[in-house]
Amino acid sequence: MPHPHPRPHLTVLPAACDVLIVGGGLGGVAAALAVCRAGRTAVLTEETDWIGGQLTAQAVPPDEHPWVEQFGVTATYRALRDGIREHYRRWYPLRAEARELPHLNPGAGRVSKLCHEPRVALAVLEAMLAPHRAAGRLTVLTEHRLVAAETDGDTVRAVTVEDVRDGARHTVAAPYVIDATETGELLELAGVEHALGAEARAEHDEPHAPETADPLNQQGITVCFALSHHEGEDHTIDRPDGYDFWRSYRPDFWPGPLLGFLAPDPRTLAPVERTFVPNPDVDPLDVNADQSADAGDKELWGFRRILARGLFRPGAFDSDVSLVNWPLNDYWLKPFTGAGPETGREALAGARDLSLSVLYWLQTEAPRPDGGNGGTGFPGLRLRPEVTGTADGLAKSAYVREARRIKAVTTVTEHDVAIDLVGPYGGTRHRDSVGVGGYRIDLHPSTGGDNYVDIGSVPFEIPLGALVPRRVRNLLPGGKNLGTTHLTNGCYRLHPVEWNVGEAAGALAAHCLDEGVRPHQVQAEDKRFEEFARVLDRAGVQRHWPDVRGY
Repeated sequence: MPHPHPRPHLTVLPAACDVLIVGGGLGGVAAALAVCRAGRTAVLTEETDWIGGQLTAQAVPPDEHPWVEQFGVTATYRALRDGIREHYRRWYPLRAEARELPHLNPGAGRVSKLCHEPRVALAVLEAMLAPHRAAGRLTVLTEHRLVAAETDGDTVRAVTVEDVRDGARHTVAAPYVIDATETGELLELAGVEHALGAEARAEHDEPHAPETADPLNQQGITVCFALSHHEGEDHTIDRPDGYDFWRSYRPDFWPGPLLGFLAPDPRTLAPVERTFVPNPDVDPLDVNADQSADAGDKELWGFRRILARGLFRPGAFDSDVSLVNWPLNDYWLKPFTGAGPETGREALAGARDLSLSVLYWLQTEAPRPDGGNGGTGFPGLRLRPEVTGTADGLAKSAYVREARRIKAVTTVTEHDVAIDLVGPYGGTRHRDSVGVGGYRIDLHPSTGGDNYVDIGSVPFEIPLGALVPRRVRNLLPGGKNLGTTHLTNGCYRLHPVEWNVGEAAGALAAHCLDEGVRPHQVQAEDKRFEEFARVLDRAGVQRHWPDVRGY
């Protein structure tokens, strides 16, 4: 029987920590690992009950560059990927041919060479942190949201978080603070100079920037969800409150209704009919994910499929599981960040209603190429709350593509990465590189009314100067809030880059504590940077690319 007087949640904080990391997404986890690997102590906070951010709570399979299996990521990110594959090999009933694949893709999705379920990533991330928690070096505070920051001149002294379960507040002080939140909200609370939304073209002379700056012009957010399909069953949800609106909504820059399979090609903006065939009779071993050759987004079921039943022994699964993060459910009517809490809540509610409306449309009105069910609707589509870890089947958090960005010592602009400006083998080489990444400049439709902005880019480096605020001395960005622009955020926001940024920030904070220096000194002075670079090299952080071509 349950106890008649449930105990309050007990949160035990260490007397002090060396580095406070606010936000438990991929960058926050990578930062915590780097701090603890250096023998330092850390507190990691996370608003949901899952660490992992876009890979878990937001339910987004990894977006990665085409060379990811050979090079171009840090050693710890590769360990995460290897751990995910090993989890499937150890615990799932894979076909022998699939088990033997060195580059197993459990979902056989086309967006990535490693599409997988959020819970598997969560299990591996928890395992990576477990030794440091057992040793007392790391305290993880899930279900704690950021509420306040205390500053003194150019220093962040302390941060206050609130337990979302019981409202208890805890103030944590540390010599270094890393903002790994999804929206860069600590920058706002701590008064750290930052940018938000679109910069004016004149600020950095970026060809694709708008004429006028607009902080509220941000990429749309998406509330993802997972589906399986069971022909002959009826899992139709209740009609969403806003369904009539979304069913009739046709954006000015869209070739048809948003709830439809006709949508722009992100790279050309030409209208392209998407296809949707649940559980296609195709061997998933034949799928080769390579976004440099094919974006993979034209066949929706297989685009972000996270479990392919054909990879497993017959009868193990009666359906694939596909993750819905499609053109149909990007929400851009209101900005999620920077317009005030009420507008943010309205944007989140609108995004949730849109995703449910997409599902209801698929179940009841979507055209069926096979003519089944009278030619329209797939009532056998079933939400999978056990996949997302929620009661309603929607992801725990919205997928937020764009955050506040620090005003940094170095700002990465379109001139550093766009193929049209630097050539396919170009790109800025940084003397202070702390990592690498690769992805097209990929901006989704925005709250300012912009269509896709999708520009070829080159494999790039991550300059340490983009992690160093111009003024504040002890705060570092730990994710997509580094010193990019609205445009270059589009290629610096993906999973392996966020991880690399967080790992570099954590390693830098620990290094500064060990050496008695500040991040600005490490970035500015060649000798000090060379000492830090050796730390990264020993940790397996690749800082420069081999000779590869952009796409």
